[in-house]
Amino acid sequence: MDRLYQFLIYERVEATVTVTMNRPDQRNVLSLELLKELTRAFEQAGASDATGVILAATGKVFSAGHDFAEMAGSDLASARKLFATCTRLMDTMQSIPQPVVARVHALATGAGCQLVATADLAVASEDASFCTPGGKGGLFCTTPMVAVGRAIGRKRALEMSMGGDPIDAATAEAWGLVNKVVSRGELEAAAAALLERVTRGSAASKGIGKRAFYAQIDLEQSDAYDYAIEVMASASQTPDSQEGIAAFLEKRSPKWND
Repeated sequence: MDRLYQFLIYERVEATVTVTMNRPDQRNVLSLELLKELTRAFEQAGASDATGVILAATGKVFSAGHDFAEMAGSDLASARKLFATCTRLMDTMQSIPQPVVARVHALATGAGCQLVATADLAVASEDASFCTPGGKGGLFCTTPMVAVGRAIGRKRALEMSMGGDPIDAATAEAWGLVNKVVSRGELEAAAAALLERVTRGSAASKGIGKRAFYAQIDLEQSDAYDYAIEVMASASQTPDSQEGIAAFLEKRSPKWND
């Protein structure tokens, strides 16, 4: 366990890093300091030789989103800083080479829902729910909708953001916000099993592929193929790529450089 963090728990067990938001009494609200700590934690995991990262939380709520007590009365410069800091966290989660799996046990609302949508993959407890409540209030969830809209599509994202009502875990799975829904007792094992599946193979190849996915996903198809051709052609020259090809042809297990 890393003692350098005040609002989260950073743990590594074998090749997996688990980053756990740990402000249960405050419903894991994403204060400016917690956003900074989460960014540092993902940077630390990204720079390590860990093969995967799990994002989790303690308490009765996964995350209640931005800290309104901190935002009340803030000026424009402070608001810009807060949302820019949050965006840096989201970008960091998608820029590190390791797969990131969100393990969602309870309500994820506002920027907490944004965290789930930003994670590469997500497993939810059947008790979990998801909400972008700004449509029912005075501050529309504009930045969360960047991630949520890309995860579930325009019509459903607008329904969530304009209506502001929570969706249950089964709906989140049907809409593509989470990959799998399990019972509360199965959640930890299911998240670990998913991470194990998606970290098989070359870690170096996985990192190249993850970054390429996010770089191409919003390009026009022809531009996406042009980009993907260059990435895959270059990647084919790496030692792990050549080892994977040789191992397949020779009908043996590969030996990755990493």
